[in-house]
Amino acid sequence: MTTLIRIFSENLLPILIVAATGFLLQRILSFDVRSLSRLTLYVCIPAMIFQLLYRTDVGPAEMLRMVAFAAAIVGIIALLAFLIGKALRLEPLALSGLVLATAFMNSGNYGLSLNRLAFGEAGLALASLFYVTSSLLNNSLGIFVARAGRESLGRSLVGLLRVPALYAILLAAGLRLLQWEMPLAFSRPIDLLASAAIPLMLLQLGMQLSRSVRPVRWTPLVAAALLRLIVPAILAWLLAPAFGLSGVARRAGILEASMPTALLSSIIATEFDTDADFVGNAVLLTTLLSPLTLTPLLMVLST
Repeated sequence: MTTLIRIFSENLLPILIVAATGFLLQRILSFDVRSLSRLTLYVCIPAMIFQLLYRTDVGPAEMLRMVAFAAAIVGIIALLAFLIGKALRLEPLALSGLVLATAFMNSGNYGLSLNRLAFGEAGLALASLFYVTSSLLNNSLGIFVARAGRESLGRSLVGLLRVPALYAILLAAGLRLLQWEMPLAFSRPIDLLASAAIPLMLLQLGMQLSRSVRPVRWTPLVAAALLRLIVPAILAWLLAPAFGLSGVARRAGILEASMPTALLSSIIATEFDTDADFVGNAVLLTTLLSPLTLTPLLMVLST
């Protein structure tokens, strides 16, 4: 029990304190969360993705293994959520909400922070690859899912072209390929914007949670919690050897896969009006329950 308390207080509690600050600020000052969501989605997140991808020291082979692993986790959980939603006879918007709430994990503000605290800079570098992949999928597939609940397939695909994170990834990959050293006049503004991403996302997590208590549809919500907190941890544990992940890479990948529902999913659901209440409730429930699943998982991974 002492080990569990230490793991919780050293790794999870600092993250929860910052999120709680956002919760209290929203209750007291009533920020415009949608404007903050847009600032985060269109400015800070692309800057952080660019910075992580442009500067990572991980080798190409290990990078590809982690990218493939992350994509497999997201894809399998998305498929399971889709099949369960169909079995529950959910309407298109509700089905899109279930996929958003389960396929995409909070591998950024929560996952990166937790990996840094638990596994140091090595864990952060590897976790950043998982995050970049899941963020790319959330910013592309996630937006496609959100728009598909309301629009045609063609319009949903065209909408992906307006996602800045896609261009940040392409730009970073191109500069790495060309081995071009970015001048400080450009790199420092990007660094400043990127450094604001995690604090803003943690504060926004708390702000969003303060607005998330709404009428609950318990059957799909319980399904979402199981699909986000339990199934991915088991799936990642089983798949890690198949993708050649070991040591810190394995631990970082499993931990990233086991994060609660992505705040970005709630941002996307709000932006595209796709069952935002349900996705917000999923963020709230899985975030509140996550210490109960992540603390023992961290203890197992640390042995």
